[in-house]
Amino acid sequence: MDARRISPGPPLLMLFCCGQLLPGLRTEGDQSQELYNETMAQSLLDFHERTAQIVWNQFTEATWNYVTNITNKNLEEMLHKDTQRSEHMLFFGTRARLFKNTRFQDPAVKRMLSKLQNIGKAALPKDKLREYDRLLASMKTTYNTAQVCLNEGPCLPLEPDLEEVMATSRDQKELLWAWQGWRDAVGRTLRDIFERYVWLSNEAARLNGYKDMGALWRCIYESDTLEQDLEQLFQELQPLYLNLHTYVRRALYRHYGPEVIDVKGPIPAHLLGNMWAQSWVKILDLVLPFPSKPPEDMTKIMQSQNWKPEKMFMEAETFINSLGLLPTPPDFWKNSMMERPTDGRDVECYASAWDFFNSKDFRIKKCTEVTIEDMLSILHQMGHIQYFLQYKNLPVIFRKGANPAFAEAVGSVITLSASSHKHLLHRGLLSHQHQDSEEELNFLMRIALDKVPFIPFAYLVDLYRWKVFDGTIQKNTYNLEWWNLRLKYQGLCPPIPRTEDDFDPGAKYHISANEPYVRYFLSLVLQFQVHEALCKASGHLGPPHRCDIFNSKIAGELLADALKVGSSKPWPEVLQKITGQTNVSAKALMTYFKPLLNWLVSENVRQGEILGWPDFSCTFEEKDTDKVTFLSLKLSRKQAKFGQWVLLAQSFVMFLVALLLACRLHSMATKSLAQDTSRQNTTSSQNSSKLTPPPNAYFLGIAMEPSQVAKRQWMLLGLCLVGILCSISLAIWIITQHKRKPLWMRAEW
Repeated sequence: MDARRISPGPPLLMLFCCGQLLPGLRTEGDQSQELYNETMAQSLLDFHERTAQIVWNQFTEATWNYVTNITNKNLEEMLHKDTQRSEHMLFFGTRARLFKNTRFQDPAVKRMLSKLQNIGKAALPKDKLREYDRLLASMKTTYNTAQVCLNEGPCLPLEPDLEEVMATSRDQKELLWAWQGWRDAVGRTLRDIFERYVWLSNEAARLNGYKDMGALWRCIYESDTLEQDLEQLFQELQPLYLNLHTYVRRALYRHYGPEVIDVKGPIPAHLLGNMWAQSWVKILDLVLPFPSKPPEDMTKIMQSQNWKPEKMFMEAETFINSLGLLPTPPDFWKNSMMERPTDGRDVECYASAWDFFNSKDFRIKKCTEVTIEDMLSILHQMGHIQYFLQYKNLPVIFRKGANPAFAEAVGSVITLSASSHKHLLHRGLLSHQHQDSEEELNFLMRIALDKVPFIPFAYLVDLYRWKVFDGTIQKNTYNLEWWNLRLKYQGLCPPIPRTEDDFDPGAKYHISANEPYVRYFLSLVLQFQVHEALCKASGHLGPPHRCDIFNSKIAGELLADALKVGSSKPWPEVLQKITGQTNVSAKALMTYFKPLLNWLVSENVRQGEILGWPDFSCTFEEKDTDKVTFLSLKLSRKQAKFGQWVLLAQSFVMFLVALLLACRLHSMATKSLAQDTSRQNTTSSQNSSKLTPPPNAYFLGIAMEPSQVAKRQWMLLGLCLVGILCSISLAIWIITQHKRKPLWMRAEW
């Protein structure tokens, strides 16, 4: 679809010239403090508001055009608009820093100035900013355009083809092909430029007054104890994850056998139905608590009812409207990209919601497939759109979620209700009127497989990057430390040994796209906390997993009141508006899954399971360095490989020498026997008193009797044979190293 074009606003330089309206705000010259009063600060903010709507709209429009039609022309236009946006941020950020807002009375002015002072990458010098922008665009384009090619056949993109393979295949070879192929196509390509990305990110952070980019990312949560709070939340949720992991591991053991699954160890990461093993819902058929009562296939029901992507969006709109929330504007339906284009364009399929900063243009970008998972994803994105609509009249600076996690949690709260048996039955996607206790556990297992495995994954993605940014993880262990964290927190290992030539973190969109991720960890907890509050407001009585807030205007009003304030208030105040609490709590999530957790604990005890993966590690080539040891020398892999082949060639030369020596010894022995016989006949006919001295022979230049020479030559031949055995052993070792496969990839399986 062609994106709607807007008329270009006045050139940015012209806008900055309008700074004459603010004669006192100069970064040079007279800087007397009386000029930097609250009235002048308000004038600066008013000027920012008028210009920001134009600059941010034009940048968003250019970015939309690029991600919905990936071409070099659109890339250049996006980079140009991004440069203008950075100039805008730099202009206002440097002036905002001149104010000492601690003495101001208006909390909104103080808060806006504080937010304006953080200018992100715009703090970089122009040449480095240009390099950084192009590097980020290159990383994102690599991810969006990557494909994995069959030996004889087409090349497959991630969505929907590779994701379909990971979700539906139970063939280990096919799963490994897709898993490894995607990481080779994306991660390996990004490996070399990631180090430069880290360096430039940290420089931008330091120019903003932070020690590294991780600290800059964390500051938006306005908490000095964020890292400790996150770890505490994870520890509270860990028993649920460990019991689910242990149960799923046993189920996979029954399916794949002991050659693939160790019931006391980590799980191979390619067997869990998802490219990143962040959701396990696609292996529900393997792990159902009560397989004799399988849940209805809602995707098949949707397809049999001839659902189309537009109908899925309309269904999400129906839910939003039932709460009394704001309807989406007509242009949303015209301008959004709801399906993958059929005209051959390269597009970014990662689902996202867009605010164009003009209070009327909002869009969603998604390559929709008719599945229940995409239906819930659309509801999530429509939650973002509702947030945009609710705060559209705020200043641009405040047009964000209360914190990044809030923005993600809003849509997810809606999906919790939309996933309930009551709602799905009401909307015609289920036919069974009631669930017995076993069916209810199967239902909870489906929700848990989607939500619970995401707990450690969503936590470790930014934990990894924070360690990269602060230098704890160095460039020569990027991939090793990624898998160390995945083992520690998720209990997963790669299905094949990985090296530092690989860069498996880059195979995740948010790492390639420079998007912070801890928001998803917090939003996972927040969505259950908010869901509990909305259910209570709607009058729901009973377990939280049975709650459906559909048609509850009271719940909608409570939600809308919190969304309207955007980021104009500290997030604890916004959370208190909905839940009455000021802290993120894992209690609601644990309450939601309590029936399932009780069953998992009983089942794991009955099986005599050991929780976790104690004393296990992942096999990883070159754990400590990208060098290898060869003949006590630290060499690169290519140098060591060359040395191995040279040594092997020398061994074969020794083999040839040994053959020649053996032939010579055989010839000499035959000749010596004939000479001895002739000599004995001659000697018997002569006088016995006349003795003929035996002829001299030489070995390594030393004269000695022929018998001694022969003896030493046989000894040399023996040494050559030892060398031959060594060469054969070396050849076998080289072949097995370069063609090694895991057990389940060998012919006998």
